Amino acid sequence: MKRKTLVSWSSGKDSAWALHKLQQNPEIDLVGLFCTVNKAFDRVAMHGVRVELLRKQADSIGLPLEIIELPNPCSSEEYGKIMGRFVASVKRKAVDYFAFGDLFLEDVRNYREEKLAGTGIKAIFPLWGLATDKLLSEMIANGLRMVTTCINPKQIPEAFAGREINRSFLDALPESVDPCGENGEFHSFVFDGPMFRERIEITLSDTVQRDDCLYTDILPKFPAGAV
Repeated sequence: MKRKTLVSWSSGKDSAWALHKLQQNPEIDLVGLFCTVNKAFDRVAMHGVRVELLRKQADSIGLPLEIIELPNPCSSEEYGKIMGRFVASVKRKAVDYFAFGDLFLEDVRNYREEKLAGTGIKAIFPLWGLATDKLLSEMIANGLRMVTTCINPKQIPEAFAGREINRSFLDALPESVDPCGENGEFHSFVFDGPMFRERIEITLSDTVQRDDCLYTDILPKFPAGAV
């Protein structure tokens, strides 16, 4: 029997590639995406991506999207209550798995598994333990297109802000930086790839500093003459 699965969607490369892997798994029934959003800014938490673009991704994938709004600021206690209500609501729909794009951070994995313990929903990690340099190369070689939306300038040079993540990006990364940014060096937005039915046209806007990070605003790009 296929397992009903929701994908934890960040708008970035790791969740996108986890989805792609699950699309090829005959034992998985993908029933939707869920994403936490900063309610005050109407943007994806951590990545800073506009909800408008988040919805475009879901439309191109062809899966329903559940947006979980978080207040700003949001305490750990309040976050737990909000996510607890969400888990209870989807369990009533007989969801079996939550899929995450985490790669190797044991504390993050343990946190997710602990929060789902006893709920009847299991956390799965399609990319877990894969070598991150080979993983990013695989993404690029198979047509994933992505740009950085947020970087930590203490960990990665400012020149990587708003840059497309491709082979030249990978080759230019300092040795101290994880190729997939798993240590918080950078976050991304995916605008094309094998999980999409059509490419999302985007344009880059301003890069601003907020909370010790640099955020590059990604805007939807409309055809010439469109109103």
